[in-house]
Amino acid sequence: MAATSHPRRNLCSFPLQNTNFPLIANNVCAQFMFFSTAHPYDHNDDTVREISTILKLSDWQVVLDNQNSLKKLNPEIVRSILQKNEINDPVRLQSFFYWSSSRMGTPQNLHSYSILAIRLCNSGLFPRADNMFEKMLETRKPPLEILGSLVKCYRECGGSNMIVFDILIDNFRKFGFLNEACSVFLASISGGFFPSLICCNSLMRDLLKGKMMGLFWKVYGGMVEAKIVPDVYTYTNVINAHCKVGDVMKGRMVLSEMEEKGCKPNLVTYNVVIGGLCRTGDVNEALEVKKLMMEKGLVPDGFTYSILIDGFCKQKRSEEAKLILESMLGSGLNPNHITYTALIDGFMKQGNIEEALRIKDEMVTRGLKLNIVTYNTLIRGIAKAGEMEKAMALVNEMFITGIELDTQTYDLLIDGYLKSHNKDKAYELLAEMKARNLMPSLYTYSVLINGLCRSRELPKANEVLEHMISHGVKPNAVIYATLINANVQESRYEGAKEVLKGMVENGVEPDLFCYNSLIIGLCRAKKVEEARMMFVEMGEKGIKPNAYTYGAFIHLYCKTGEIQVAERYFQDMLSSRIVPNNIIYTALIDGHCNVGNTVEALSTFKCMLEKGLIPDVQTYGALIHGLSKNGKTEEAMVVFSEYLDKGLVPDVFIYNSLISGFCKKGEIEKASQLYEEMLLKGPNPNIVIYNTLINGLCKLGEIKDARELFDKIEGKGLVPNVVTYSIIIDGYCKSGNLTEAFNLFDEMISKGVPLDRHIYCILIDGCCKQGNLEKALSLFHEALQKSVASPSAFNSLIDGFCKLGKLIEARELFDDMVDKHVTPNSVTYTILVDAYSKAEMMEEAEQLFLDMGTKNIMPNTLTYTSLLLGYNQIGHRIKMISLFKDMEARGIACDAITYGVMADVYCKEGNSLEALKLLDKSLVEGIKLDGDVFDALIFHLCNEGKNSTMLKLLGEMAEKKLALTSTTCTALLIGFYKAGNEDKALEVLDIMQRLGWVPDSLNVVDLVNARKNDMNSESFPSDAMQEGSV
Repeated sequence: MAATSHPRRNLCSFPLQNTNFPLIANNVCAQFMFFSTAHPYDHNDDTVREISTILKLSDWQVVLDNQNSLKKLNPEIVRSILQKNEINDPVRLQSFFYWSSSRMGTPQNLHSYSILAIRLCNSGLFPRADNMFEKMLETRKPPLEILGSLVKCYRECGGSNMIVFDILIDNFRKFGFLNEACSVFLASISGGFFPSLICCNSLMRDLLKGKMMGLFWKVYGGMVEAKIVPDVYTYTNVINAHCKVGDVMKGRMVLSEMEEKGCKPNLVTYNVVIGGLCRTGDVNEALEVKKLMMEKGLVPDGFTYSILIDGFCKQKRSEEAKLILESMLGSGLNPNHITYTALIDGFMKQGNIEEALRIKDEMVTRGLKLNIVTYNTLIRGIAKAGEMEKAMALVNEMFITGIELDTQTYDLLIDGYLKSHNKDKAYELLAEMKARNLMPSLYTYSVLINGLCRSRELPKANEVLEHMISHGVKPNAVIYATLINANVQESRYEGAKEVLKGMVENGVEPDLFCYNSLIIGLCRAKKVEEARMMFVEMGEKGIKPNAYTYGAFIHLYCKTGEIQVAERYFQDMLSSRIVPNNIIYTALIDGHCNVGNTVEALSTFKCMLEKGLIPDVQTYGALIHGLSKNGKTEEAMVVFSEYLDKGLVPDVFIYNSLISGFCKKGEIEKASQLYEEMLLKGPNPNIVIYNTLINGLCKLGEIKDARELFDKIEGKGLVPNVVTYSIIIDGYCKSGNLTEAFNLFDEMISKGVPLDRHIYCILIDGCCKQGNLEKALSLFHEALQKSVASPSAFNSLIDGFCKLGKLIEARELFDDMVDKHVTPNSVTYTILVDAYSKAEMMEEAEQLFLDMGTKNIMPNTLTYTSLLLGYNQIGHRIKMISLFKDMEARGIACDAITYGVMADVYCKEGNSLEALKLLDKSLVEGIKLDGDVFDALIFHLCNEGKNSTMLKLLGEMAEKKLALTSTTCTALLIGFYKAGNEDKALEVLDIMQRLGWVPDSLNVVDLVNARKNDMNSESFPSDAMQEGSV
């Protein structure tokens, strides 16, 4: 009786087993040791003897059907009959087994299956034994229970052929129960029952196919432990296992080992090695293995050539792959669909559509009819290139040749049309697809959503999402990530969050890409708190951030100048063992440079090198730019030299950074040297380089040289832009040459260079400074007509009128600004406040000052100083003190004029302590007061009539735990000498020493002698005092 096959759906999964196979095996063997056949007598024995006798008859089924013993039949009786085997005919016993199964209402004893399988194997009836094990597996008993029964019965019933264990393992294997097969395999070996080599190889082969590498190595380990000698198939499986995980080196080692042990590799073995090398991209070595194989007398087959062709194509070496195809044809082998399709795919991916189509024609010429896979490969490449007419021509060819389009074909066409911005055709194909009863797949919906997101049609993309969900197609994380990213790209952050929320509600867990898209977008939009909330949320979900996640925050904080926060994220990243990339290091370097911390920028650069990262052009560019911008041109040149030593080619940005740095420092010769180097070695200077050099020359007053460089621009194939003209015109205006400035202005107009606010502002300011208000007004009205009048233009005119004392006209212009919808700024208000203050029109000045507060325009140092000087002119000291306190409360920095005038006010008000504190504060801040002001203040504090006041002041300061700096102390001591009060100087020195303000070693005489060299100076003692220190 032939073994029957059973559909896998009839076999349920077996109960899970412990994976400690050797231990279980020992327990199994101990549990099912020999059992004695001697047992107390019961009535079943009579039934067993009776049925066994009947079974010897040829018509045993008829007899048994008519016997009363049928009523006594049970699984235990069947097992006893099979075990006694009185008829010695396993085929009849098997028939009896099936007959009894149909007569009893209860399942057969597990041992009955085992006994029959053993007896059938002993008789060489392997297909029948196989059928028994199929039935046995249908009992759903645990695998090790089945094995235990087999071991017990094998020992009790005189099993003589261990192939019975192979058949059991093979049954588990062929029904796909590989875990169970391994469990039985390893337990059998541990129990001393060794499966055959064929069984081992078959199991290993299926484990490889199922990518169950852990179990594969356990089975192989079991073979080694059992000392089962491997053959070429075993070695090939092991080599394949290494190659599958990309460890071709170990695969090659096994290849050498098998040869050393006298086992010759066959064609399949070499193909496995060649395939492994091709998958890892080492196609040159794969060719060498092919040559080695041929040297050993093995002839490559079609598979050998196919995997080589595919390997070379994947490395974008399709031309070489074509040569391999020609070699294949020269060997008399006929390429198949797989070979040609791999070559077509290779040429398509390299953009060589014409060659791919030529190979397609060659296929047809050689009698190969294209299949759906080849057509889809062709359509994919052509659609990707946007040549949709050619793609549709292939579709028509498919219809003619009778090849049905599948879902993938439609997906490729829809994607192609969407990328070509032909949505109508894409939807037409979608409708056609449905009409052909091809339901859109997950990929189809993904293509549609991706295409709509690319064309910024988010509402339609959302409709497609809802449609797919309603039709039972569950979106994956990729689709949701696409929608999140599309919302982010359109700054729809709330929409992106809604997609994330809907994703979770639909049972799809957001992945790192989803969160990264949202976090990166929020960081770019400077929505810090929302980005941080997303960061925390992903952490709560157990999603670990990567370099891109941290990079988003680091970039944000570097751009906003919060470098310390950026550093915290950077350190957190390092502590999480996430390796920063060049982009992150570049952002940090740029961030440190932006806040002026070049030392830390260089330290970060050094750290990057120590980590083994190779800085790219962007990193070097950021560092050189940052150093140059901060005036560290020498350090920038050192980095630039290192850059050149590494063979990197500097770009225009790097050269401009260096040239700009030198120009800002007035080192125009060094800047010019770099310019000449560019002309000699490249890259060619662009207009930005010329603008930088011209600007540098203009600032140094070298207007002639600037003009010469300007005139060279067009000869270099470049066109001066509005910035170029603005720089050179500004230079002429500042040098007083308005005629040439206007000549260039007229040239701009004739050449069609657009006139912007800045150019008008420069010319208006130039005219005002030359006192030509009429021309300035003419330009101003022209700017108004062209809607390019800026606050700066108004400011220049207002300042011009103010300087000429025309305050009414200045005020009219100010009022006109509001009418023209040009908002006055702090400079505008300060110009007028200063003018009114100088004219002692303090009510008008104060009203403007109050207006600034109403309009949230912050006054600056000059605004306050102008008011203070104005009030000082009219002797309104109380108002001055109030205004000064307001200035301090707002944190607005004082200048030398502010300190001087307020110290004078406090002295006149008799508040010497405040005057002394202001003097001390100015010296601490390094602000140098005017010589006359300083001398007057010191004289006031140290003259004879105020000596007791000074001593009282020092005592008051000590009580309030205030301290003077050593510089102020020095100035006061010398002041006393200047006033001829040496005794008071000694007394004051004693107090200062007791308070710890000056060293005990200080001697007034030595101090004065040290200053004698300055006595002839007109500025003594003011400069000496302000610059000196104890």
